[in-house]
Amino acid sequence: MRSTALVTGASSGIGAEFARQLAARGHDLVLVARSVDRLDALARELRAAHGIEAEVIGQDLASPGAAERVAAELEARGLTVDLLVNNAGFGTAGRFAEIPAERERDELMVNVVALVGLTHMVLPGMLARGRGAVVNIGSTAGFAISPYFATYAASKTFVLNFSLALWSELRGSGVKVLAVAPGPVETAFFDVIGSRQAAIGAKMGTPAEVVTAALRALDRDRGYVVPGRGNFGMAHLMPRRPRKLLALIGRRVTRQVADALTVPAR
Repeated sequence: MRSTALVTGASSGIGAEFARQLAARGHDLVLVARSVDRLDALARELRAAHGIEAEVIGQDLASPGAAERVAAELEARGLTVDLLVNNAGFGTAGRFAEIPAERERDELMVNVVALVGLTHMVLPGMLARGRGAVVNIGSTAGFAISPYFATYAASKTFVLNFSLALWSELRGSGVKVLAVAPGPVETAFFDVIGSRQAAIGAKMGTPAEVVTAALRALDRDRGYVVPGRGNFGMAHLMPRRPRKLLALIGRRVTRQVADALTVPAR
């Protein structure tokens, strides 16, 4: 019997690439995002290419009770999740006081609340079966103090610490947990933020590189992975500095983003 993977934010970018690589590995899929038309097209593509089953659930994960609605839909369709990929997320950048409060709320609902809710939804069943995995997509920003990315970076710090805590807690249970912390990636992320300057001159990775590194790390039960040698080095140098000094250095590096930014509607 094939295992079933649920991927959030599967309509584009890293989420769509997870769906493609998991389908190539023989996983059936549940694809979750707001853009049902895109999900339907991807589901048709992957069914034809790999002979797998692919279900689509349209859901805005920023809305209260989103995880519970996804759980109810899974139960109604008789679906069991063996691998959860919490990929959905977005960022805000700029001066915190100038970013609409509702946008920051939506960011935390997607990046943190829905991620925790979906993990809570699938974990009891995985533990009862003695197998399963949860992959949470964070960011190298989760290792840093990032002025002008305050809410986004803090949300990704949560993802990293939450994931590693569960990885440790569940050792020996048969259930794996992995945090993935990519640097800048060629996706729509920077279009949503409103400026490609948010990459701060870093070399862009590709969704394929991120997902390949993530699945390799999951196979090895690594706990977390930072794809790319340059990203790995930066992520692990930053926490070694005094926290207030790091915040001040971060302000000098990221202020150019705030100066250039316009904040689009989500």
